[in-house]
Amino acid sequence: MTYATTSDEIRAHAQDEVRSLRDKITTLSEAELGLILTQARSHYAWTDKPVPDVVLHDIFDIMKMGPTSMNTCPARIIFVKSAEGKEKLTKSLKPANVAKVTGAPMTAIIAYDLEFWTHLPKLFPHEDRRHFFEGKDAYIKDTAYRNSTLQGAYFMIAARALGLDVGALSGFDNAVVDEEFFNGTALKSNFLCNIGYADEAALFQRLPRFDFDDVCEIL
Repeated sequence: MTYATTSDEIRAHAQDEVRSLRDKITTLSEAELGLILTQARSHYAWTDKPVPDVVLHDIFDIMKMGPTSMNTCPARIIFVKSAEGKEKLTKSLKPANVAKVTGAPMTAIIAYDLEFWTHLPKLFPHEDRRHFFEGKDAYIKDTAYRNSTLQGAYFMIAARALGLDVGALSGFDNAVVDEEFFNGTALKSNFLCNIGYADEAALFQRLPRFDFDDVCEIL
């Protein structure tokens, strides 16, 4: 096997990889789209089937490849599965969400790192862009929040693609989560996401969605 060494070779290799992928697959099947989005559901009741730690690594390895601005990758995740961790997390929850979290085999805290930009030499190595962020707190927070939300969506799709079910939650106190899990760090919580294998008996009918013409416009 030969390896690309020059910048031109590296670019050519990257382009060939994409072309090769497009030769293999151009679109997902209707069933595959159903698994990750069109027929997938948010779940709030769970079986006791555990989620192996190796699957968490697989989810992350898929999620991390999703695009973020300047490849900033600000999302950080804590997987909460212990009784002690669930007890800490429960302090932040609205009453209606307590059973959803305590009944799930695992809850992911999707967070963001306000010091993400200090890692740009690793993540964006061909040009030092730290000066775009240094001393610009509002821009740092906006970038971190937006892109960690994107990464949280990639996380949910990746989990579904690997056969798990998800149930995202925003009904909690971020300040309490930050105090319990991120005190003294540059991390802030974004949202929570239960993951596991769902008990479908708790499902109700799918809620309505907008049609294209309701919310989209082609100019």
